[in-house]
Amino acid sequence: MHRITRRIGDASARRPWVTIGAWAVAAAIVMGLAGTAGGAFVDDLVAPGSQSEEAMKLLEERYPEAAGGSAMAVFAVPQGERLERHRPAIDAAVARIADVEHVATVVDPFTTGTVSPDGRIGFAEIGFDRPSMELGPAPLAAIAGAMEPAREPDLAAELGGDAAFINAETETSGVEAVGLLAALVVLVVAFGTIAGALVPIALALVAVATGLGGITLLANGMDVSSAAPTIGAMIGLGVGIDYALFIVSRYRENRAAGQDNPAALSNAMGSAGSAVLLAGGTVVVAMAALVLTGLGFLASIGLSTSLVVLFAVATALTLLPALLSLLGNRIDAGRLVGRRRPIKHAEDTAWWRFAHRVSGRPLPYLAVASALLLALAAPALRMETGFPDAGDDSTGTTHRRAYDLLAEGFGPGFNAPLLLVADLRSPGVDAQAIPALSERIAADPGIAMVGEPQTSPAGDTVVLPTIPTTAPADAETSQTLKRVRDLVPANVAVSGLTAMTDDLTEQLADTLPIFIVAILAASFLLLMLVFRSIAVPLKAAVVNLLSIGGAYGIVVAVFQWGWLKDLFNLDGTFPVVSPLPTIFFAVLFGLSTDYEVFLLSRIREEYDATGDNAKSVARGMAGTGRVITSAALIMTVVFLSFVANPSPLVKMMGLGLSTAIALDATIVRMVVVPATMALLGRANWWLPRWLDRRLPNLTMEGADLPRQPEPVLAGASGRG
Repeated sequence: MHRITRRIGDASARRPWVTIGAWAVAAAIVMGLAGTAGGAFVDDLVAPGSQSEEAMKLLEERYPEAAGGSAMAVFAVPQGERLERHRPAIDAAVARIADVEHVATVVDPFTTGTVSPDGRIGFAEIGFDRPSMELGPAPLAAIAGAMEPAREPDLAAELGGDAAFINAETETSGVEAVGLLAALVVLVVAFGTIAGALVPIALALVAVATGLGGITLLANGMDVSSAAPTIGAMIGLGVGIDYALFIVSRYRENRAAGQDNPAALSNAMGSAGSAVLLAGGTVVVAMAALVLTGLGFLASIGLSTSLVVLFAVATALTLLPALLSLLGNRIDAGRLVGRRRPIKHAEDTAWWRFAHRVSGRPLPYLAVASALLLALAAPALRMETGFPDAGDDSTGTTHRRAYDLLAEGFGPGFNAPLLLVADLRSPGVDAQAIPALSERIAADPGIAMVGEPQTSPAGDTVVLPTIPTTAPADAETSQTLKRVRDLVPANVAVSGLTAMTDDLTEQLADTLPIFIVAILAASFLLLMLVFRSIAVPLKAAVVNLLSIGGAYGIVVAVFQWGWLKDLFNLDGTFPVVSPLPTIFFAVLFGLSTDYEVFLLSRIREEYDATGDNAKSVARGMAGTGRVITSAALIMTVVFLSFVANPSPLVKMMGLGLSTAIALDATIVRMVVVPATMALLGRANWWLPRWLDRRLPNLTMEGADLPRQPEPVLAGASGRG
């Protein structure tokens, strides 16, 4: 594998302007096509094979009018006043809403009687000619503008309902740019030069920009979640900077050891470049494995993020050597004052001393580190998952304000409507029995009301609108949904956004174990092929699970239990968003394996040269400790910058990812790994001979990579 990355790097370095020109043309084509042929983002929240999907398919086939999306134009006046006083302004707004594209029906609240008992709050229900998930944000933005006549000093006008919530445009805080600035500062400190710091940032921006263009093009061929660009950019920035950092660091290390620029670059591409290829491949496999969940929106997030990571790997293996070839000695331009220190030998570094300290007493270090990680992971045992609703969004959004007004005027369950869809062609309830079914459903203690039956033109499908007594994310609503499904006969299916998200949560819980096993098996095989070991991939799986568990626990403590919620500007507590444990596992396992690969590839390189386990671990940590710490710090500040995003979902992603990376690069990679490797000794690299002969050779280092002599560690242990 090292020969492939070396050849790619050499070819790019020999023709730098051709490589740069090819990237410029490719990026221009991708982004140009994205602007002209890119698709719209759609959140496919349907769980395949679920009862909610069955109901929606039936409506689309036989009763399209009932399958269309809906929203609510909500109007409210202060306490002590009545909405009726503002009827002319409300009628004007409703008339303007009727003219908006894709609006099929809209009726003012006074005609339909949808005014609260105290006369303060009312809503006009808006019906669309297509499902909510196919609308996009444009019609909702036009409706919000059409409501302007009803916005008066003593009259509030807000847009809510499922369509408004699903198609709400994602707010950004602008603080994400601070993450890039912080990453630049870390790089300047790590390299000691301005030029060396700017190169990884530039490469990451190229990879993310091109990758986001690719995601937009992907949306033209499949449904892509609206969360995909944010998650793709988050991961792309982190890995794009880190991959360039590892190669540039090895290149400068080779130059400092006396190699000329071409040789230093070629050897860096053969060693660090092969580690980047393996690490990036692991992240791509982990994210693409989200397809195994069978859920369209998760599959789209996985494939989209994989695409951005592929661009990050491609820029690191091709564009980076071209830039380094052109820069030559100018990679050290803009050196910080006081940073012209002599290069330290491995045994003179703090990392070397710390590695020997851990190796000297591995059991106490391993016990303390493991106990800390398990303590952080403990809250994850009480994790509660669910989908966010409009009530979880910022009060600065119109759909959140509409949600609060509807709950105040009509009860919390009004935001969690259910649709009972009866197929009269199938055995079960017939048209004459529909009133009795309505009475049975209305008698359930969790149901506030059952609306009038709506029958399709052909008379073969009936819809019963049903309102529960509790809010969408309330656990009682899920229990009510289960009881209602037990009450209805076989030819009645229950749908609605609340039912759809409950079905998704259940399917995610069922598929998560399969997904985890698949990821663990794939990473075990890959690491076994590369490092020719049984113990290394087993240890990698266990320690990665520890860091991921710690991240799960911190997310539960902050978001679900409310610890430090003021620090993170949270309005309240939230269940962990159902897809996040799965997304977290894919992202974090891939990124954790990155650091494992970079550390172990260096340790294996030293072990092959010396055969001394203790010395190889110490030299591996000395050679990569500073770089891995810098890379982890960069990724941590990039992810932490997303905590400032107004969306609780994005906050969870940012906090969980940054926490896991920090734990992985410090406690796990610098304590747990060397401690376990000291305990295992030569068993680290054991592989049955019969298996070794049958496995293909994917080694990351080769004998053809020149090695610089290093002083022998005085008094080094020969253990292992």
